[in-house]
Amino acid sequence: MSNDTDQHMLIIDDDSTLVMVLARAMARRGFTVSTALTGAQALEICKQNPPSHISLDLKLTQETGLNLIPQLKILAPQSRIVMLTAYASIATAVDAIKLGAHQYLCKPADADQLLNAFGDEQDLRDVTEPQQPTSAKRLEWELIAQTMQKNDGNVSASARELGMHRRTLQRKLIKHPVKQ
Repeated sequence: MSNDTDQHMLIIDDDSTLVMVLARAMARRGFTVSTALTGAQALEICKQNPPSHISLDLKLTQETGLNLIPQLKILAPQSRIVMLTAYASIATAVDAIKLGAHQYLCKPADADQLLNAFGDEQDLRDVTEPQQPTSAKRLEWELIAQTMQKNDGNVSASARELGMHRRTLQRKLIKHPVKQ
């Protein structure tokens, strides 16, 4: 990284505490950091000063980060995007990579893990299946995540498609995803 434009990072997340912590950590590592709590703020920043690196949360308050990837790539075509999420699933990882993200990282992730995810050698164009068998609970979580993505985050439509009550789906979404 040779100059300030090469070191500009945009952090997009609706968790203001996480944004503050990551911004400080990346500034200490030599980045000029911009932050956004919403997609609209992020797009405005990209118009004014396209970043070289973007950390993007999957689940923003009013929107999904997946929908932002194409717009960010138009405004900052040379940027490397890392999708950061606490709601990881194979379906969303594949979607993120297909849309133009370079890496998909599960929260909690520290600044060094995020920085490593931007590395050229870390470019994951084909996401592989896990080596150990996936549990039934994990498969259910991935089906829910995939259905929610397909329905643009609409809980009622997803619940109908999954054949479950809307409240049941809401309770499942509040819980953190199942590990393997």
